Amino acid sequence: MSSFAPIRSVERALDVLQALNRQPVCSLDMLHQHTQIPKPTLVRLLETLQRRNIVVRAQQYGAYSLASGVKLLSAGYHGEPRIVEAAAAPTDALTQKIKWPLAVAVLDHDAMVVRYSTIPNSPLALLHSTINMRLSLVSRALGRAYLAFCDREQRRALLDMLQRSDNQEDALAHDRPALLAGLRKVRQQGYALRAPGVRPVSGTLAVPVLEGQQVIATLGMTWIASAVSDEQAIARYLQPLCQVSAQISARLAEL
Repeated sequence: MSSFAPIRSVERALDVLQALNRQPVCSLDMLHQHTQIPKPTLVRLLETLQRRNIVVRAQQYGAYSLASGVKLLSAGYHGEPRIVEAAAAPTDALTQKIKWPLAVAVLDHDAMVVRYSTIPNSPLALLHSTINMRLSLVSRALGRAYLAFCDREQRRALLDMLQRSDNQEDALAHDRPALLAGLRKVRQQGYALRAPGVRPVSGTLAVPVLEGQQVIATLGMTWIASAVSDEQAIARYLQPLCQVSAQISARLAEL
């Protein structure tokens, strides 16, 4: 429940923008019919939006339409914000069902970074938060799933970069033939596990999240190693994890 009453003027401004988004050109009468906002209030809202180059008024026939400035309102809504919005509901639902925490990570230069986590909804999480945690592309499940499913040219560029990394977890990148063989196996089986010996207290199972044919994120589930083996995790949770990945992809297409 909200801790305060909504700001009515903001709600009305958004109603106007949504109405203008539905029609290329709107008269004052049309906007009044669509929003039920009194015309004097509408005029004040429209003139305010005009000053910010969000709305333009055609002088010859007195109608309103969206101006180029409206694009600034969505300039930050791409990539990561879309993935987080698409992933939140299906990952929350799966954690509510299986109790183990899920994470969604995206590529950031030479590592995967967690941008959404269901740890707050999991009674079995080992950490308080993993948001913004950087994870190795070659030793962590979320990174291996990305490397295995990205295209060949991107993989080559990332591995070249990782060979110069001083991160101990990236040391596997120095043996490229062995790493590539492991990535081929990941691609064939459709999932990745964390490298042996890396944080053995827990395990992670990860799958790619695709937009069209392109991997844009990875989805992982983490469990306590003393409670679940890798084999048990794959048998129990791979299918639901793949289903959630597909749901995220579908939601991305809708967004």
